Formats: sequence, C-alpha cells, structure tokens
Amino acid sequence: MPRRRGLIATLLGCLLWVPAAVTGPAAAQSPVPGYHSYVALGDSFQADSAILPGVTAAFVPAGCAQVSYDYPHQVAAALGVADFKDATCGGAVSGSMTGPQPVLGGVNPPQFSRLGRDTELVTVGIGGNDLDLIGLIGRCLALLPLPTTTCPHDPMTDRIAAEQRVVEGVLAGIHQRAPRARVLLVDYLAVFPEHGGCWPYVPIEDQDMAYLHRVLAAVNTMLAGAAAADPRGTELVDTYTPSIGHDVCQSPTVRWTEGLLPLSVNTLSVAVPFHPNRAGADGQARAVLAQVRAGAPVR
Repeated sequence: MPRRRGLIATLLGCLLWVPAAVTGPAAAQSPVPGYHSYVALGDSFQADSAILPGVTAAFVPAGCAQVSYDYPHQVAAALGVADFKDATCGGAVSGSMTGPQPVLGGVNPPQFSRLGRDTELVTVGIGGNDLDLIGLIGRCLALLPLPTTTCPHDPMTDRIAAEQRVVEGVLAGIHQRAPRARVLLVDYLAVFPEHGGCWPYVPIEDQDMAYLHRVLAAVNTMLAGAAAADPRGTELVDTYTPSIGHDVCQSPTVRWTEGLLPLSVNTLSVAVPFHPNRAGADGQARAVLAQVRAGAPVR
C-alpha cells in the first residue's frame, strides 16, 4: 500500500501563502547606537511565517505570511532603528531578490528594491526554497509505518554546491546596492534531530529524520561557505547551534520549530509546519543581536 504523501506535500506548500497572525510587541532590549537604516531580506524562515489570519507588516502583502514578531522586527526594535524595511516573504527564492514575487493577495516587489546607498544593516536568509526543501520534507512524510519510502536519501551534494554560487551572487547584489551596509547572512535552525525521531507525532521515520538533518546541515555549511567567500565581507549568523535540542521532536514548550501539526504554546499564532514558532523567532533574534553587538557599524 503506497504512502499518501502527495496531499500532505500540497498542504505544506499552500500553507506558505496564508496570512500571518500578529502577537505582542517585539522584545525590548538596550538600543545599539550607530544603526539608523535596516533592511531584512529572505524567505519564510526569516518572515517566521504563521498560518492564522491577521495583519502583516507594511511593505509586503498578506500572502507573504510575515508575522509581527519575526526576528527582523525584534532586531529593529532592539536596535532602535528609525528606518526599517522587512521585505521577507514566504516562498521567496533567490530570484525574488531582483524580481517580483506573486503571492496570495498581491505581489511582493523585488526585495532588493528596499535597499539603498544609505542602508546600514542588512540581514538575509535564502536558499531553502531554491533547493525545494519543503517539497523534500513532504516526500519524507509517512502516515503509516511501512517498510518502503519515497524519501530519496539523495545527499544533494551537487545541487547544494551549485546553490552556494547563487547565494554568493545574492550577497554581491546586496553590497552593490547598499555599499555602506553591514551584511549578515542568517542560517537555518536545527529543525530535525540528528538521531531518532518521534513518529507518529511527527510522521517521519527515524532514518528519514536523520537524512533530513544531514541535508539541512549541509545547507548551513554551504551558507557558511558563501559568507566566507564574500570578498566584500558578509558575516554568518549561526542560529543552528543554539537551536540544537529544540527540534520538532521536543515538547511544545521546548521546540523552536513546529511539526506537521503545529501545537505551539509559545504564542497564539500557529507556525507554518516545519518553520520557526515564536520561541524560534526569539532564538533567531538573540543570535542576530549577538552578532550585531560583536562588531561595529560599517562606515
């Protein structure tokens, strides 16, 4: 009897376009002097997309599913930034940096259009949708514990290596349009445990969970390589390491990303499956702010 993954994979894809929920204000922290203009770029992991209806931030249509507590909003509040633009959008690919992205209810303009010569800080997270990671997760779902699997267990080595050049091109485009900016490349949280699993709570078998963990680790290694290769200077923000032990198999009060059936108790909003919940957004914000405070503004 074949597994019924097609409907689930379709559901996951559709959830990326549902409007976000709005919760309380961004976490308050002591302002860091020197930053007046901040632009956030990237995909649903940067928008911390949620699936309950609500009002999204300015500059993006509701279909981007961008929540008010995403880490860019928290960072902007902590830095006391006067000029803040959050262009992040669920489903964004590298091409969404320079081209419009149609979404439910409108079109997100090219994300690079928010950059300018006066931009002083940029965060960006991209690459997961280029590699169709959400589709890969959908192919690894297993509602029944059958001995066969459609989870490919392809290490995607060549595709991930090729994606590094794409990410490097995105970073070059940022520096070209915002030459004064300090650029931070944000990696992905530890969504999956390295060993074991939690089927049927998260319907992915143990060996497939380990495979997805390896793929995501390889993507993060690629992002680190892209930052290191940037001759104009891009800093990697490691959100992965502090999120270890907060994967989808942990309890609702511990995990930073949600499984197939999001049941977070951290916020009234409901995270898109296999995306950061409110605790994950808070963890991302802490990592970004720690990196910001470790250096000086670019002049």
